[in-house]
Amino acid sequence: MNPAGHPDVKPYDALLLLSFGGPEKPEDVVPFLENVTRGRGIPRERLEEVGKHYFPFGGRSPINDQNRALVTALEKELAEQGIDLPVYFGNRNWDPYLADTLARMVTDGVTRAAVFTTSAYSSWSSCRQYRENLFDAVADTPGAPRLDRLRQYYNHPGFIEPVVDACLAALAELPENGDTARLVFVTHSIPTEMAETSGAPAEAHAQPRGAYVRQHRSAADEVARRVKEETGRAHRHDLVYCSRSGAPSTPWLEPDVNDHLAELATDGESKVVLVPIGFVSDHMEVIYDLDTEAMATGERLGIRVVRAATPGVDPRFVAMVRDLVLERAAAERGEQPSRPAVGSMGAGPDICGAGCCPNPRGPRPALCGADS
Repeated sequence: MNPAGHPDVKPYDALLLLSFGGPEKPEDVVPFLENVTRGRGIPRERLEEVGKHYFPFGGRSPINDQNRALVTALEKELAEQGIDLPVYFGNRNWDPYLADTLARMVTDGVTRAAVFTTSAYSSWSSCRQYRENLFDAVADTPGAPRLDRLRQYYNHPGFIEPVVDACLAALAELPENGDTARLVFVTHSIPTEMAETSGAPAEAHAQPRGAYVRQHRSAADEVARRVKEETGRAHRHDLVYCSRSGAPSTPWLEPDVNDHLAELATDGESKVVLVPIGFVSDHMEVIYDLDTEAMATGERLGIRVVRAATPGVDPRFVAMVRDLVLERAAAERGEQPSRPAVGSMGAGPDICGAGCCPNPRGPRPALCGADS
């Protein structure tokens, strides 16, 4: 506590919410996808094809609005706790761009900020790439504040508990409260090589290689265990993937959610809850890949499919962000804070190990790691 009796966030004087970004009108769609895929040699025709996913939604991804709602919820949470900490919002791939947000922070006199990313798991695309973006933005911003990325939170109670309740609510939508329903946990597919190299080398064993799949399995197992505690029933559960976007010749994590639904139909499954365990809010991958494509697949196969909600601005998730800031602030002051984690794996490190989640296209500098 600080002298006024409020939680102490020193040495931080700001919180930065860092996210992926998304288009907000039809003419934004292809330029946004060009930003996302820059350097990968993907033809414009392919981007235009992917861009069609956005047009049924007015060419607008929901992610920026969801992040603005999270900023508002965080500001309210911090104020109610007597914490004077401004919240900034920046994106990797679309307005408000990270570099522009950092420039505003400099103008506002921010000197050191905690960074919360909207990705809970470890891999190059879900963790280190954000750190590379932070390095680039700081290098391009004279007088940029020091930035400390908060730890991964896939197994934090503030993330897991809302997912458990979302599963219970989804089961209640099914006949007989979904007594025989299958829980199908879904996350974003990534290349298998990227998945295998996620985490740190063996000697930095806090989050060893293969972290992406292992973390998801740990989170899914914990949610399924807690659902069983609440319902008294054990639901079979699986981990599947969505949103593959690479070349057909490159192996990506499987099975795809639609292929898995087809297998379940063959096995006689009739009720499924899709649990978007890889997403913190209703991203395009959720509202298109699951709510549109997977739902259509389920209907075609004669499977009753419902989708569990994402954490979004659940008060427990919002409080988790606050607690992660306080936890890291205490650690930076040399204290030994509590580090909540549930499931089969402990809390991850504050600072990524050397060689963690390497860039598949070659080494690039990144902030917030032992090899920064």
